[in-house]
Amino acid sequence: MADLITKWATEVAESELAAELPRRWAHTQGVAERATEVRGLLGEHSALLVAAATLHDIGYAPRLAVTGFHPLDGARFLRDEHGADERLVRLVANHSFALLEAEERGLRDELASEFPLLEEPLLVDALVYCDMTTTPDGAGTSARERIAEIISRYGADSVVGRFIRRAAPEILSSVQRVETALAAQPR
Repeated sequence: MADLITKWATEVAESELAAELPRRWAHTQGVAERATEVRGLLGEHSALLVAAATLHDIGYAPRLAVTGFHPLDGARFLRDEHGADERLVRLVANHSFALLEAEERGLRDELASEFPLLEEPLLVDALVYCDMTTTPDGAGTSARERIAEIISRYGADSVVGRFIRRAAPEILSSVQRVETALAAQPR
């Protein structure tokens, strides 16, 4: 079953991103690779993490960009066109503190009412960790470097720049919690 959901997620993400957004696809593959590396933290939920990591940026696909806010567009696509698992859809909708960006965009109530936050802190933190320790090209990086790269790419005063500066303390805390959990794992 776990193999089926990750295979499906990869097929869907590749079909929507690889040809039109190859750099986004590279990032997606890197995030999925990080999820595979940390899945031992999540036990029975490891396949859900890998699937969410693989699909987290699906809303960037040009044909799916309805609102222009990729977490919301991606979650709606997964729910409406694929009937995806509710937890998966909610992880995609809320990945990497998307609610804060939704607020910047005037979409907070819409995102929160359609896709409530999951009450599974380690799973949520693990997805943040995977996303925020992966460069746009799919390589590993630190969360601090990733935040700086996002600000540099979008500009400090852009919607994304304002969001990422607001989210930075939460992102760094999530990444630290996962790094601490990984360090406590038996070798």
